[in-house]
Amino acid sequence: MTPIARRSFLAAFAAASAGGAVTAAHAVDALPDARLVGFAQAVNDFGIASGNLALARSGNENVRGFATRAIAEHTEAASELAKSRQEAGVSYAPDGRMGPATQNMLARLGQLQGPEFDAEFARTQLVVQGDAVDQYGAYSQSGGSGPLRRYAQRSFPKSQMFLEYARRLAGAR
Repeated sequence: MTPIARRSFLAAFAAASAGGAVTAAHAVDALPDARLVGFAQAVNDFGIASGNLALARSGNENVRGFATRAIAEHTEAASELAKSRQEAGVSYAPDGRMGPATQNMLARLGQLQGPEFDAEFARTQLVVQGDAVDQYGAYSQSGGSGPLRRYAQRSFPKSQMFLEYARRLAGAR
């Protein structure tokens, strides 16, 4: 990534995280603790895997910049989730919806290249980050155990930032 493109990318992320990306969470019910762990793990696994696919299949600097940031953020979040889960004494339970959905999205992304990949990448990021904003927002307000609630509270603004940037990638507002 060229220095100018990197600065543009970082400026977009800074603007999104500085408050330009405030998104109201939809009214959703917070998942039970163990299912939140499964949900969050699926989101993190998707962020890392889709990011790696983007680095391999996209020539678009904006998509590649998003992917690089997503890999770093979701790798850190996965580590934080494991610590929070252990501290809360909660076992993993599959969410039942997010895990299969993200696996299907990854399979679809794995079949694409170039501009088709870029469009589908943006669309899938909109779906996953939109769900993450909704769930982390709900769990932050009415979720269960302290460590997992704090995890959701820290993840919520990051998901908002990624959702806003996905909207920009998709050309949506």
